[in-house]
Amino acid sequence: MKLTLFLLTIVFSVFSACQNQTKKTNALNEVGLTNPNIIYILADDLGYGDLSCYGQTKFKTPNIDKMADEGMLFTQHYAGCTVCAPSRSSLMTGQTTGHTFIRGNKEWVPEGQYPLEAKAITIAEVLKEVGYTTGGFGKWGLGFVGTEGDPNSQGFDEFYGYNCQRLAHNYFPGHLWDNNKKVILEGNTDDKFTEYAPELIHKRALQFIEKNRDKPFFLFYPNTIPHAELLLPEDELKEFRGKYLPEKKYKGSEFGDKRFRTGGYGTQPESHAAFAAMVTLLDKQVGEVLDKLKELGLDKNTIVIFTSDNGPHLEGGADPNYFNSNGIYKGFKRDLYEGGIREPMIAWWPGKIKAGTTNNHISAFWDMMPTFAELAGAKTPENIDGISMLPTILGEDGQNQYDYLYWEFHEKGGRKALRKGDWKLVNYNVNKPEKATIELYNLIDDPGEENNVADSHPELVKELTKLINSARTESEVFKF
Repeated sequence: MKLTLFLLTIVFSVFSACQNQTKKTNALNEVGLTNPNIIYILADDLGYGDLSCYGQTKFKTPNIDKMADEGMLFTQHYAGCTVCAPSRSSLMTGQTTGHTFIRGNKEWVPEGQYPLEAKAITIAEVLKEVGYTTGGFGKWGLGFVGTEGDPNSQGFDEFYGYNCQRLAHNYFPGHLWDNNKKVILEGNTDDKFTEYAPELIHKRALQFIEKNRDKPFFLFYPNTIPHAELLLPEDELKEFRGKYLPEKKYKGSEFGDKRFRTGGYGTQPESHAAFAAMVTLLDKQVGEVLDKLKELGLDKNTIVIFTSDNGPHLEGGADPNYFNSNGIYKGFKRDLYEGGIREPMIAWWPGKIKAGTTNNHISAFWDMMPTFAELAGAKTPENIDGISMLPTILGEDGQNQYDYLYWEFHEKGGRKALRKGDWKLVNYNVNKPEKATIELYNLIDDPGEENNVADSHPELVKELTKLINSARTESEVFKF
């Protein structure tokens, strides 16, 4: 009898889940949201304040500003982590850095970074299951060609760009990857600088849209701009020269140096002008993606998300203080303060997203998995941390909220952070108990995290510390 009741319970649960999925699918069908194309554009090290629609005053980003005018601008969106690989792993798997497999930047021989495990389920795999053609163009960093983390092994039909995020430091690289084929860039041999990788990658991304115009597609476009090094073609730089004085000169790797084109940042005597020019080029490329969709008549059936992988960096001649790249927020790349993880995010979908809206919904990279799965009518994998934000994007009721959000970072002595409501706990020097710090901030009263109020709220610190310690599982590869 007990066995029969147990089996009936399982059958009823499965039936209810199927019914709920069917109801969701039917509801999407009714408003014309079946199998939309999905484009996710990920800038590299772009700060919260690096776009004019988010407060940048030293240069303009008119195309991204227009995207915001025609879509929804988010004010409380968070990256998966504060550096490249774990942030991308969080995005791809729908898990926080307390659960996703890749939790740090770890090198791999002969090239690339530690690979995603074979059992990892990515957004690309989920969408591919329901008939999407999937393409990735830009920087990968989640596994070398031929490993289980290879983009072609993680659900991508097509990949073109940098496999290795260290080699992606160089904008005139010696080679790129076309799936598993190494493409030598002859124009960049020896001391030549004639083949600019962001332009080559951008062309392939536009071609992917053209080629798949008649079927649903997922375009993952992890653009390398404006990560250092600060180099770009003269035609893109010249109009900015002399406008950002006093200039910041950076002496980096040059032809003949050991690190030349192996990850060392190149010399740039006009770092300010170069940074402004690079973000302007990024803005131009985003505009060309949107224009391509309109040209092909795909704009009404394509959702485009634009964001950045972590906060602004300090290396390679970059000067985030000069440009106020983190806005009002404290911290930079590698910090778990807001400046290291709070990102610009814009969602664009003409006719579906209400134009010119600003939204303060608290969201994060790990929400993209369930959001895109719901959009595509796909099954969301189990054991993810994300919450679909489709109700918010479409301006509907019923948006579920987080109890808390969690991050961890495996460098700089180990760092953890947790946000619960308006409160944020920051724990630095995790691996050095004698130097460990506990900081508590109220992000409404103190968005710049200037006043540590931990001593005034011992019970809250106790509660959040308990949460921060339970918000993760131990990793065999990335250990504190």
